[in-house]
Amino acid sequence: MASDSEPDDDGLLDVEDDVEEFDQEDDEHDGVPDDATEHTDDDSMTEDSEDGSDDEEADASASEPPGEAPMDDIEPPASASEGSSQPASQPLKAPSPPPVPSPKRRSRSPSPANLRRRALVGSGFHPRSFTVEAICALPHPAPTHALAASACMTHMITGSDDGYIRNYDIFTAVNGKNFLSAPQRHHAGVVEGIMKAGQLRFWWENPGPARLNVLGLPEEDSTPAPVYSLAMHSDALWTLAGTNAGHVNLFTTRHEPGRCIHVMSGHNNSPISALALDHEEKGFYSAGWDGEAIVRPLYIFALAFVHTLQQWDLNNGHAVRSFTAHGAQLASIAVRPLYTRIVDISNGVSQSSSDTLIDSSASQPMDTDAKSDASFDPLFDDEPETATQSPLKHAMPALPTGTSARAIAHNAPPLLDSTINGALSPDILLTAAIDGQVILWDRRAQTPGTGVGRLWMSEKTPPWCLSACWSADGAQVYAGRRNGTVDVWDTRQLGVSGLTNVPRILKTIRNPPSSGVVSCVVAFPDGKHIATASIDNLRLWNVAEANEPDASGKMRSGVQFKIIPGHHGGYISQMLIDPAARFLVSASSNRGWHGDSTKTVFVHDIKHAR
Repeated sequence: MASDSEPDDDGLLDVEDDVEEFDQEDDEHDGVPDDATEHTDDDSMTEDSEDGSDDEEADASASEPPGEAPMDDIEPPASASEGSSQPASQPLKAPSPPPVPSPKRRSRSPSPANLRRRALVGSGFHPRSFTVEAICALPHPAPTHALAASACMTHMITGSDDGYIRNYDIFTAVNGKNFLSAPQRHHAGVVEGIMKAGQLRFWWENPGPARLNVLGLPEEDSTPAPVYSLAMHSDALWTLAGTNAGHVNLFTTRHEPGRCIHVMSGHNNSPISALALDHEEKGFYSAGWDGEAIVRPLYIFALAFVHTLQQWDLNNGHAVRSFTAHGAQLASIAVRPLYTRIVDISNGVSQSSSDTLIDSSASQPMDTDAKSDASFDPLFDDEPETATQSPLKHAMPALPTGTSARAIAHNAPPLLDSTINGALSPDILLTAAIDGQVILWDRRAQTPGTGVGRLWMSEKTPPWCLSACWSADGAQVYAGRRNGTVDVWDTRQLGVSGLTNVPRILKTIRNPPSSGVVSCVVAFPDGKHIATASIDNLRLWNVAEANEPDASGKMRSGVQFKIIPGHHGGYISQMLIDPAARFLVSASSNRGWHGDSTKTVFVHDIKHAR
């Protein structure tokens, strides 16, 4: 029993010491007690009242205003803060144990491959501008329809009309001392200057689907099929090649290059015009001339001439979903980057991760004749009508209306209004059709006819949209037109017009009339610059500053683009830029439609201007 009583005495002494310390603090704070009494027992409270009664009465008499009741008739000050502490009349509760912190969720460390990819992007510095120059030429015996590259650009492949896929080593080429010979210079059209020659690593045939064995693999004597589209794994483990007969071939690239592993079919024997990998590189999308888009798990997206978009699973090689379009040949496909979310701002101001979104209906006046001349084509249309209105401080295109919208097919998707736009998830797919329509698909919507909407076009917008892409932040859409213009939509900004709220054309940038069709558009990683390809040459645009006033409020005059030397005379089939914006690669062909080709692939060096 002695051993049991000793801890109680020690504990009582400790409590008394604590009480004395609390009394001293009370004296220093003019008699305002704290919640320390909740942590003592009844005995300690009694001793506290007996020992410090004189001090409390003195403090109370000093703090009582004249005319108020004595301190003994008033509840303790602890009850003054109702809701935060219990009144003294209630029995004291036992001290509650400290909250046990919830176990932290173990974060998964990034894989070495992810670390390498992050290192390629750099520190996130966005330069003021870029300077792009051609430094290497890769002559081809046939037009080159498609390009693809690994994230680090150590493997860059080309797909040509002769049915061959060629794998180039870009770094060895640009750092080496091999230059173009005289016949190669003549073939590439390089008249002046010194141009490096390419370093070919491997090449292999793209087998046609006509002769397949019982296992579904192509026979050795099968005829090579033209390569209309390409997609490559970020670490160059495998490559996808779309043929002119609706098949997608899966090849190994880094190890055993050129070995055909599997053949996927599903586009009704029509050319596959575009491929796009899923973000996780476990599937892809294919789009083609049949107008359908098919989804297959490894998910790859492929575009075909059969007006379909399909999603595929690379784990089993089967199509998991088919997006039926409105009958037009699909020309381009792009998966939205994982950066920002589409936000409906038609009812006010919203804040995105990096941009402030403004209600366009409050800041933009309504056009009097409800027509937009942004995409006016002087070759096929009459002179544009001029509306008499006060000059705007910011030169912006007219807002869309129901009367100025271009006539579309009866089975085309509905306009992307505020209702559809608000229901879309950030997981969006973009397709561009040969009739000029640009359509957004919600990849998570499983019900046919839902989660799809087309972007508004003016009635003067010509057909033939051969290329469309997202900005690096996923906020804007760029579409090249036949009349030498590029339409820019901001999918976060809705213009109010008539009965519908639809994403408006933010601006339209226009090339010189002699430049010809804009056959390809590619966005830079900084989210502000784009490169456009025309028949005459390539151009570098700063979309954020184009057709915008300067710091003084005056509209910028003069040429607002930079010429990218190298390409001249021929359609550009595809351009690609690596994630770090170090190289720009351009290929030339008509992609099976109409036009000439230079049969040359140019590698451009990108210099960042601070």
